Amino acid sequence: MFLVALSFAYFAKALSGSYMKSTITQLERRFDIPSYLTGVIDGSFEIGNLLVIAFVSYFGAKLHRPKIIAMGCVLMAVGTFIIALPHFLIGRYKFETSIRSSVNSTNSTNLSPCPARLLSPSSQASVGCEGESNLSMWIYVFLGNVLRGIGETPVQPLGISYIDDFAREENAAFYIGCVQTIAVIGPVFGYLLGSLCAKIYVDIGFVNMESITISPGDARWVGAWWLGYLIAGVITLLSAIPFWFLPRSLPIPSDRIPAQCTPERTSFIKDSPLLEHKYQADEPAGFLEMAKDFIPTLKTLLGNPVYFIYLCVTIIQLNSLIGMVTYKPKYIEQHYGQSASKANFLMGTINIPAVALGIFTGGLLMKRLKLSIMGAAKFAFGTSLIGYFLSLFFFVMSCENAKVAGITLPYNRVGGVSYEERSVFSACNADCVCSGRDWDPVCGENGITYVSPCLAGCQTSTGSGKNTVFSNCSCVVVAGLSSGNLTASVGHCPHRDDCDRVFPYFLALSVITSFIISLGGTPGYMVLIRCIKPQLKSLALGFHTLSTRTLAGIPAPIYFGAIIDTTCLKWGQKRCGGRGACRIYNTTAYRIAYLGLTMGLRTVSFLLCILGFVLLKQHLRREERSAHQEANGGAELEALRKEEVLASNSDQSLQTSTTDYNNTERETRL
Repeated sequence: MFLVALSFAYFAKALSGSYMKSTITQLERRFDIPSYLTGVIDGSFEIGNLLVIAFVSYFGAKLHRPKIIAMGCVLMAVGTFIIALPHFLIGRYKFETSIRSSVNSTNSTNLSPCPARLLSPSSQASVGCEGESNLSMWIYVFLGNVLRGIGETPVQPLGISYIDDFAREENAAFYIGCVQTIAVIGPVFGYLLGSLCAKIYVDIGFVNMESITISPGDARWVGAWWLGYLIAGVITLLSAIPFWFLPRSLPIPSDRIPAQCTPERTSFIKDSPLLEHKYQADEPAGFLEMAKDFIPTLKTLLGNPVYFIYLCVTIIQLNSLIGMVTYKPKYIEQHYGQSASKANFLMGTINIPAVALGIFTGGLLMKRLKLSIMGAAKFAFGTSLIGYFLSLFFFVMSCENAKVAGITLPYNRVGGVSYEERSVFSACNADCVCSGRDWDPVCGENGITYVSPCLAGCQTSTGSGKNTVFSNCSCVVVAGLSSGNLTASVGHCPHRDDCDRVFPYFLALSVITSFIISLGGTPGYMVLIRCIKPQLKSLALGFHTLSTRTLAGIPAPIYFGAIIDTTCLKWGQKRCGGRGACRIYNTTAYRIAYLGLTMGLRTVSFLLCILGFVLLKQHLRREERSAHQEANGGAELEALRKEEVLASNSDQSLQTSTTDYNNTERETRL
């Protein structure tokens, strides 16, 4: 029953964690924040985890572990509900648009998209801002994710230790494997839930969908991100229920009791309600003694060069991995023109299963091949290196920038990409007083996207909603025609044909590289366990987790997001003034920044791996020498003991009349 309950808790926390990553783009657009702030939100989970992990690991083992896990699940559920709270506080989502059409109007002709005058920026910013809160609503998402991190803390250490303490020796590993397998399934459902919610409009049920002029592929589209958090919160809350009814301890199987115990002690151990651990460690006398013992032990651990290099390599590798995974759906959206829904669906159905299969296969191969510590290190390094070289092909799977007049393509078609706001103005739209900050794209008959109907020079419009058609657009010209009086439709033009051809190859290569790199996961972890002394193993694993979460889990999403922000070509505008979320990126710069940073970090880690192999060889040689010396020393000690026995026997035969005092003195000397 505990195994089923813990597996469900693992599933719930993995589902909500992966769903958070699937909503990165939705959160950016809904709260009008840049990518680095969504990185801060994503890393806040690790911050909450690190705040209490030491206290929970130490004190939780001395308390009622199932109930501590139950409280953690409740906290996770509350945090997940808090993340969804801003949706119910900030009102309806109003995306920026330069046309205010009336759906209920009987007149099919709308206001001219080419106004004679433009509201001043101050008056524009004040419209609809009276009810806006001064507090940024993304703070609630941040705090909710911190609370999720705090609640998740007891699930793994207390749950795994409970299984290890009370399961039979031969079943413990199998039970833990079952839990880890369920934890891998969670992200699949998390990304699928993200795909489903991204298709649904954020204010579904509260707005007339006929009045919504944007589609899921639009840069302003926001899906029902809050709905997935409510579902994940309910699932997490349900996972807490079984733990309230589980006992503090279970009867210890007879095969887990030390053989030297007398029947009376065996009976006491089985029946004692106070026993929680199969092995009782000596408790330190006080905090000062623990502190005095901790610092030298940590110095000893970090003084192990193999462990230190391994720690540095994994921190750098995890920076690359976490940054890549966090923004991979966004990369698929921006680079290949896919919707957020499709990007999340592909992550859940293709990438995550490939990683799970790779981890499982790597563990199986290590068992079949019976790899030594050096063999495991070479296997992990080899698979990572193969995946690295295959990943280089991502650089050539490129797409051209979408053709957007004034941003990626000048109106006169001479020049290149522009980051300047003034570049969207041209002689063809000079008669219209347009705002350069709006993002309400229209697709011209010439296949070029224009930032707004006004900047396309359109004079009239007919229809409403998604069926609006703009006419007499002076900037929409076709090669060979002197004047441009063509039409434009709502939304950006369909994506490039070259991307549609390249995208399947990108997916195939992504699956292959994910599988190959994951093959080295289990062997690499075994190197960590085997390169340290048994008495330092717990501290080594704990410090490794602490270091990777602090130096990789928290900063990686932030600086990856900040670097991605530098490739933005057109920023959105907040309702009350100020820069909003990015609407369009420089595809080439995005690809180089995203892939370049990922591959650059891995390159540095490989250079450290070379040093690690040298140190590992020296470490193994020292161990062999010490083992050989111990073996020789043992033989010498045995010979010495035999000589002492012979000497003792001869002394006794020659000096039978020796006094008790002399006998005692001889024994002491021997």
